[in-house]
Amino acid sequence: MTLHSSHWGAFEAVETAGGLEIRPDPTDPNPAHALLRNVPAMLDERVRVLVPHVRRGFLERGAGPDEARGLDDYVPVGWEQAMALAAGELERVRTTFGNASIFGGSYGWGSAGRFHHAQSQVHRFLNVLGGYTRSVETYSLGAARPLLRRVVGNDDPIMRPTTLSVLAEHTELFVCFGGVPAKNAQVNAGGVTKHATVGQLRRARDRGARFVLISPLRDDLVADLDAEWVTPVPGTDTALMLGLAHTLVRLGLHDAEFLRTHCAGFDEWWAYLSGQADGVVRDAAWASRICGIAEDRIVALAREMAAHRTMITLSWSLQRARYGEQPLWAGVALACVLGQIGLPGGGVGHGYGAMAGIGGPRADGPLPTLPQGRNAVPDFIPVARIADLLLHPGEEFDFDGARLRYPDIRLVYWAGGNPFHHHQDLARLRRAFARPETVIVHEQFWTATARHADIVFPATTTLERDDLGCARESDGLIAMPRVTEPRGEARSDFAIFRDLADRLGAGKEFDEGRDEREWIEHLYESWRAALPDGDDPVLDFAAFWAKGRIDLPRVTRDRVLYADFRADPATHPLTTPSGRIEIASATIASFGYDDCPGHPTWLEPEFLADPPGTGPFPLFLVANNPATRLHSQLDHGAGSAAAKVAGREPVRMHPADAAARGLTAGDVVLVESRVGSVLAGLVPSADVAPGVVQLSTGAWFDPSAPDVATCVHGNPNAVTTDIGTSRLAQGCTGQLSRVEVRKAPDSLPPVRAFVPPVHIAREFAE
Repeated sequence: MTLHSSHWGAFEAVETAGGLEIRPDPTDPNPAHALLRNVPAMLDERVRVLVPHVRRGFLERGAGPDEARGLDDYVPVGWEQAMALAAGELERVRTTFGNASIFGGSYGWGSAGRFHHAQSQVHRFLNVLGGYTRSVETYSLGAARPLLRRVVGNDDPIMRPTTLSVLAEHTELFVCFGGVPAKNAQVNAGGVTKHATVGQLRRARDRGARFVLISPLRDDLVADLDAEWVTPVPGTDTALMLGLAHTLVRLGLHDAEFLRTHCAGFDEWWAYLSGQADGVVRDAAWASRICGIAEDRIVALAREMAAHRTMITLSWSLQRARYGEQPLWAGVALACVLGQIGLPGGGVGHGYGAMAGIGGPRADGPLPTLPQGRNAVPDFIPVARIADLLLHPGEEFDFDGARLRYPDIRLVYWAGGNPFHHHQDLARLRRAFARPETVIVHEQFWTATARHADIVFPATTTLERDDLGCARESDGLIAMPRVTEPRGEARSDFAIFRDLADRLGAGKEFDEGRDEREWIEHLYESWRAALPDGDDPVLDFAAFWAKGRIDLPRVTRDRVLYADFRADPATHPLTTPSGRIEIASATIASFGYDDCPGHPTWLEPEFLADPPGTGPFPLFLVANNPATRLHSQLDHGAGSAAAKVAGREPVRMHPADAAARGLTAGDVVLVESRVGSVLAGLVPSADVAPGVVQLSTGAWFDPSAPDVATCVHGNPNAVTTDIGTSRLAQGCTGQLSRVEVRKAPDSLPPVRAFVPPVHIAREFAE
């Protein structure tokens, strides 16, 4: 058995005559069994890109905008021809239009390895060529980080929250807006050595802690925590938080001293809550009319929160919707009103359960990291605005107080990640990908991203190369030896970029004279040399590689967010203009954004224009992360495939809603919105609130039968809206939409997501 690592944890692997055998790491108390079932599918040659391919239209007509992307077939070619084409396009575009006309796309989840990290590799490569237009922030946290930088000075409520070990010992009441989903806690960027989230929550329950889940999905929290389930109208969490805050102040249950000494702008916010500013009182009765929770239940919850050591947890999903900055800001402000921030077990945390490492041990020292170099191009976009970038060159847009302009992108280079998973309104994204002159992609599989490329390079999977695995939210460094030989003619991203860099005169700058093994050893030994005195593991690279795993030094296991700030805000101020938590931000107010005012505000999203249960799209769609895979990775794997219904992604809805539409379990249904439609397999479930349907993201996008549905496989981003959270953050809004569900036509198109595009004989290109 070979120890290896992944974003869903460490595992042991061996290639046998019967296929790849996978065993969870025996030291992990709660391994991600469902996700590990997908690992053997990495080697499934039926969906692998095995040799370089070039889109037929690109070979015949050359570079240029082309609506055939996504529809065309592909020609297998030799490495020499593919490399020459790619190098020629890179040289043509950067010399004719400048480096800002190259967009370097990636999304960081391609591998848990520190060297074969596709995002680092593509950025390093493009930087040695003179730079590229980049993206900033993430689809997961697009609204959160820009907002938190203004409100608390950094993203500590995400990356350095009070640890779950402290909550297990001290929290009496968990109020979980959006839940703490166990399924998401199976994964962590860069891996995790021990999955402990579920165990820590159970420790809190066993000690007597109570849980209140505020979500449209009952299974957004571990099932055996005996939680009270509260189901507001989706997208109205901000109104509920405002009503709770008003109630606490009205009843005199707020911490006036904490608000005076540790917060800025409460008086301004209170003028808004109390109606002094505009005559609208945001009390429990007002909140009840919006969110659908009884007024007396809101008042009772406020009293209970004030009477106990309370942790307010805010899921990442809350801010992935229109005006997503507001529930996060309101949650922080609500915690300020309670005044328990900085106390063990109290306060606020953003993202418990979003990844396995949130609230777990954290390595505070350096990590082995591949240098990406310097990007000489200043242009960037918020990551969720990729379609706008490609469709509207030269158009101005707002972001975090700045007025920026989209550059004119002529070449897209994508390595690592699948925008046809993460992005919204996939029909619009297809139109956007038709506009560049050239699209180059590294891929292991024939995903929709590969099918919209002009040149497709076959990339190795993590099982087919050596690497190092670790994450800041973990406590171990793991050797990741190759498990098997590369399939087909696949090469590592490093090898592909090294060849291209050589052809473009930047090879020495890119590889610095090292091959892959030498780079991995260099990263390890450079990390050792950077460690503070006394932290050296005293193992050279050869000894580490033989051992397979070592502990990271300087790991914090118990931490209380803002404990020092609470104890002495003058000595330990926050990095905000006031040095305090900014319940009202003069900086944000100065931007003049009507979609993100200067304090937490209820802004009714467009999807609430029709009251719940009315209009052409009466149901709320929740498009959350899947339980059976990481994003869209290995959707063809055994764990993901087992959850499909009639070969399509399962969509859950309340049994009463299904019955009202004449639908039964196993039906293939058409889910429609103003944007598009998808086919999915029906699963009635009482764990979904009435009026809500749930369809996880990550089914490989399949638009092969556009006369029936935008996606016949069940990708919910075919029905979500491509609009930013606000002008402050321009984050992703893919979590919530309005839809209708009806039975699909009897004659159903086949799912072709896992069928490679038609190949023409290699001789065509030789």
